[in-house]
Amino acid sequence: MQLEFRLTASRPGGRTARTAEAVTAALTAELLEVGYAGTSIDRIARRAGVAKTTVYRRWGTVGQLVVDVFAGIAGQQVPVPDTGSLEGDLRELARSTITMLREPESRAVFDIVVGEAIHDPAARAALDTFFAARISNAAVMVERAVARGEAPAETDPAEVIRQVGSTWYARMYITGEPITLADADRAAAVTALATRAGLLT
Repeated sequence: MQLEFRLTASRPGGRTARTAEAVTAALTAELLEVGYAGTSIDRIARRAGVAKTTVYRRWGTVGQLVVDVFAGIAGQQVPVPDTGSLEGDLRELARSTITMLREPESRAVFDIVVGEAIHDPAARAALDTFFAARISNAAVMVERAVARGEAPAETDPAEVIRQVGSTWYARMYITGEPITLADADRAAAVTALATRAGLLT
């Protein structure tokens, strides 16, 4: 699964859109090259070929710029797998998510927004919107499982999707362990088992 990094402030066509695209590209390049601590509005503006006053006026800080990029990600639709079984669907979803989170650009943006969300309401809102959209989008997998008789009728789709993702987010932001496709497969198997047992209602 690939995420398209873009700014929510961009408009179709014109100078504003070109500026936003250049700033987004410069931001992601800077994050990969020097990290969050080394990234500055001045460096981004210089790399993007735009006036630093333009960037300062619209975003103010690197953190706000990253949050705006993340807000653009939150609205992107993600294909929902349909393998014919809940465990298969969860496995494909988990694998695509972990693959995305292992991409340096995606991981850099996620790490910053998670850190900023502790004290920044805009970052918290962007993160909440992102996860709400992902849960809503993937709920159909659980609804299909209920229709097939594979899960109890009272199963909570949101709880199933939260559960499958909890393993790798804990590794990323609590224990600091690497995440692998094996983690995706294990999370899918455990979540499917818990769902069938009626534990996620």
